Amino acid sequence: MAGNGKLWLSDLSNASDRSKSEMKEPLEELRLCCTSWRFAAETNNLSPWRTIPPECAGYVEEYMTGRGYRYDLERVSKEARVFANSVKLGDDGRDIWIFDVDETLLSNLPYYALRGYGLEVFNPAEFDKWVEEGSAPAISSSLELYGEVLKLGFKVFFLSGRGERHRNVTVDNLIKVGFKYWDKLILRSSEDGEKHATEYKSEKRDEMVKEGYRIVANSGDQWSDLLGSSVAIRSFKLPNPMYYVP
Repeated sequence: MAGNGKLWLSDLSNASDRSKSEMKEPLEELRLCCTSWRFAAETNNLSPWRTIPPECAGYVEEYMTGRGYRYDLERVSKEARVFANSVKLGDDGRDIWIFDVDETLLSNLPYYALRGYGLEVFNPAEFDKWVEEGSAPAISSSLELYGEVLKLGFKVFFLSGRGERHRNVTVDNLIKVGFKYWDKLILRSSEDGEKHATEYKSEKRDEMVKEGYRIVANSGDQWSDLLGSSVAIRSFKLPNPMYYVP
């Protein structure tokens, strides 16, 4: 079996019948192992992790580029739209829906495809170069949810871990791919730079509540987007097995 875990994605179909029989059991075991790992990651049952397991590289690539990831994204969006339509908004315009940006509105899959879909330890400098290109595509199911939320009359806040220095390129990227209207785009200031995401985003939500807003819903790909203080009435976790942000 190839050390990078990709053997079962391609070589199995090209193997002889005898080889297929010999390979099937260990490959199925690997698939089960990686599926179990992804489930534990998505449900926040793993200790903080830095990279995906090397043996699951092929599995994560197949998931992210295949139908599974799209199906899961669409499932989250569908449930969020059902909830959005069930909410009776106040008359004061203070009901808000919070969206994270990366892997929630914008996809960085082109960046991670060149880095093993999470095999490499995160490099902030390299990721900043990608952000500065301003070419991240929209996550289509999130664009659909965003449009529904606006139509229903929610205030829309974007709460991102990106730095304030990337405001202009982030605004341009969002508008270019269809996210054209929002009430607030909150980015990390220099004072927020060393804070973990859970602390930083909790503080920003605390400020929203103090300003009189009601946080009805929150969409994000990381548990640190959703947990902490001043949590939403309903939170929606998008799939992301490529990286973990504490």
